[in-house]
Amino acid sequence: MTPWEIHGQELNNCNCDAGCPCQFMSRPTYGNCEFVGAFRWESGFYGDIGLGGTVTAMLVQFPGPIHEGNGTIQLVIDDSASPAQRDALQRIMSGQDTREMATMFWMLAAMCSTKLETLFKPITLEIDMENRTGRCTIPGVVEMLTYPIRNPVTGEPHRARIELPHGFEFRVSEVAHGTTQTSGDIRMGEMKDRHAYITDIHMSNDGVLEAA
Repeated sequence: MTPWEIHGQELNNCNCDAGCPCQFMSRPTYGNCEFVGAFRWESGFYGDIGLGGTVTAMLVQFPGPIHEGNGTIQLVIDDSASPAQRDALQRIMSGQDTREMATMFWMLAAMCSTKLETLFKPITLEIDMENRTGRCTIPGVVEMLTYPIRNPVTGEPHRARIELPHGFEFRVSEVAHGTTQTSGDIRMGEMKDRHAYITDIHMSNDGVLEAA
């Protein structure tokens, strides 16, 4: 198994209402589960290949809850990545060289029976975790925008977090609202003012890195 680590931030928007019942062992708000996750890797390695400065994304769609399987996934890697980086990132995000059930990437690979061809396209990704804002644009594939949830009375930005002490993706995420439109191989339904989150990602072959 090739050793690897990745450190960065994730911007994610799914089709559930804000808070996402899936995080609390309930079924998805509208029955099915679909989401887009985009990642900015500030540092990392796969063996002797450096991964700092790379950007990736994934589009994932399930007919029901994730744990019931039958999902479809497509990975996207920014086309500025070198051939070696592309191969390394594809292996990490497809759950390879990973201890069983240790990461979200392993889990999604196991639950998705349909794996579409990885795309290599320019990815524009902006993330501001403090203000819960972000944007991800992949031409011909996805346009995602996130913004704070707001107090229904005052209209002021409201701050809420989800903490998962034993999660296989993150420990704490900032909850936001998001709107996403897809136009590629995976077409998602309406995702306007739906659950979004921004989080730090620190991960290795063995799962989330506690020290980070």
